[in-house]
Amino acid sequence: MVIPNDFLSLTPVKTYNVKSHLVIIPTYNEKENIRSIISAVKELSVSFDVLVIDDGSPDGTADIVRDVQKVTPGLHLEERTGKLGLGTAYIHGFKWALAHNYDFIYEMDADFSHNPKDLVRMAGVLTRDQADVVVGSRYVEDGGVIDWPRKRLWLSKGASFYVRMITRMPVRDVTAGFVGYKNEVLSALNLDKIRFVGYSFQIEMKFASWTTGFRIKEIPILFKDRELGKSKMSTNIVHEAIFGVLKMKLDSFTKDYKVNENG
Repeated sequence: MVIPNDFLSLTPVKTYNVKSHLVIIPTYNEKENIRSIISAVKELSVSFDVLVIDDGSPDGTADIVRDVQKVTPGLHLEERTGKLGLGTAYIHGFKWALAHNYDFIYEMDADFSHNPKDLVRMAGVLTRDQADVVVGSRYVEDGGVIDWPRKRLWLSKGASFYVRMITRMPVRDVTAGFVGYKNEVLSALNLDKIRFVGYSFQIEMKFASWTTGFRIKEIPILFKDRELGKSKMSTNIVHEAIFGVLKMKLDSFTKDYKVNENG
């Protein structure tokens, strides 16, 4: 694993194996982006493996990944039959990562709305033990969005504000999908208890991590709307955020996300 110079001054420094960082990228019809996003991640100064989870993309996304695998060590592909939802894709990826003993696991979109270079800063937060979960945040100081219509920005900020009021969770960008976890976090959570399958999955994962006692840190990112391919956003996301989050909070009075002897 290649470690940036600013990591080397840290004491103590824990040594991880070459498979310690894994970036999970769910895909559905991302043929325009997948080759470039893999290349961008693999060229970073920190050594990241990549796991693409493709939900049966009819545009041949998985075929492109298989082609890239021939010349790209540390690139993995999991194929699923049908479009089963963002949340289930990440849960599948988390379980795969834990089974393969990765120390740090990251979520990232395939469409370059998340800048792959920010993965290095996220890795720094986790390897320095500044937090157990790191969130690439649009809504902290120096964060922001590019090329979003005002209405979409208002809806996103409004949703985050609503979720914070309901849950009291100290995270400004609760719907952020650019997130890094320590292995210890995902190992401690009963991932089968995560119920959201759409974009509100991001809210529930942060909520589960926070209520289980893990530290969450937000770092600023600039979120850029996709240039290629089709957005997966829908009106169902707003409905899920409004009503699902309220139920999630009410259920939390009796629901425990921790792994235990009874599952």
